[in-house]
Amino acid sequence: MMEALRIRRRNPIGGRKLSGNPNIEVTIPTHFRCPISLDLMKDPVTLCTGITYDRQSIDTWLDEGNLTCPVTNQVLKSFEQIPNHTIRRMIQDWCVQNSSFGIERIPTPRIPITSVKVSEILLRISNASQHKDYDGCRELVKKINILSKESERNKRCIIANGAGCVLSFAFDAFATASLENYTVGLEEILSILTLMFPLDEEARLYLGSDASLRGMLWILSWGNLVGRRNAVMVVKELVSSDQHHVDALVEIQGFVEALVKVIKEPICPKTTKSSLVAIFFMVSTARANTSNEKIRTRCVEMGLVSLLLEMIVDSEKSICEKALGVLDGICSCEEGREKAYSHALTIPVLVKKIFRVSDLATEFAVSILWKLCKNYNGEDGGILVEGLQVGAFQKVLLLLQMGCDERTKEKATDLLKLLNNYRGRGDCIDSMDFKHLKRPF
Repeated sequence: MMEALRIRRRNPIGGRKLSGNPNIEVTIPTHFRCPISLDLMKDPVTLCTGITYDRQSIDTWLDEGNLTCPVTNQVLKSFEQIPNHTIRRMIQDWCVQNSSFGIERIPTPRIPITSVKVSEILLRISNASQHKDYDGCRELVKKINILSKESERNKRCIIANGAGCVLSFAFDAFATASLENYTVGLEEILSILTLMFPLDEEARLYLGSDASLRGMLWILSWGNLVGRRNAVMVVKELVSSDQHHVDALVEIQGFVEALVKVIKEPICPKTTKSSLVAIFFMVSTARANTSNEKIRTRCVEMGLVSLLLEMIVDSEKSICEKALGVLDGICSCEEGREKAYSHALTIPVLVKKIFRVSDLATEFAVSILWKLCKNYNGEDGGILVEGLQVGAFQKVLLLLQMGCDERTKEKATDLLKLLNNYRGRGDCIDSMDFKHLKRPF
């Protein structure tokens, strides 16, 4: 059976116009069509059942968990896909024959990389790393990078064969040898690692070494924009997975300064978010110690409190949540609270963000307000009165009525008690703050 596809003629390269009727019916032979998508096959492959499909279509079918041949419904004894070069050449010839009707010749597809080939390349990378063969390792890393970007299938194959671990080992090896001489190679390794998240435990172990962390600090300080972006993303991956990596970062002098610099001189929203997450873990870690206090104090000295408040004012949801989280951690120290007390935006912005961004942002905002009010020593009631004037009491009360987690509930209850002592000193609110809230009943 032949199915018709109506294709409108277009001008060929060079601008010459085609003569004749601009609307031509061109028939595509059925055996050139993929049985799944019914489109012209670009990369025909044959399964063990003898049926030919377009590789992308059958990959999608198998990725969804199907174990049968779509046409015959037979259970597949093998998932191997054999390129059907005969059909592919016939399709290409047909495209050439009908090129005057606007049909472009399908390119010859690249054959997906095999596990054997990936394992061979990774073994060579590992050997080059052990022998400090920098140039040889770089060439192999570039090859892996190119292959991983050719197709999603290649990327999955490379990840499945342990590329993350091998590349992390290579990064650690060259970071240990020389940072200044191997910066470019280290940046290239990080660029591939960012495509392989989440990294496995062994990969994180290599990247979490003192040498590797100092290598990332070097790139953050002296690398190009792409290198700095990738370094921040890898750091975020590490601190999000293990408290040990947070503790290790806290001990490295200059790391928090490099992360704050990324926020002050933003590269892209993703980099800003990653940097905020890394700093959040460094200032909010449960294992509070002298080093953590120094980190918080250093953040204050670098002007991070003012920068965070400005970000919270008009940033999108994700950045706003993370900025509030970092500010909550910084306000755990006296220096952070003193800086927040002195900033005119602090109380109005925090109160305004309650209910306005997300549940997580609300929890952070309430936590910061609680820390500020609980530790305020002014006899005039200062920030507590200011909080009442911008509607803090009503918002916190409404939060308790609508429901929240137990920890936030405790802070909100204590905050209400603190505010209640000053309610006669100027309690007012803009009712417009509540116009978008949904009733809980």
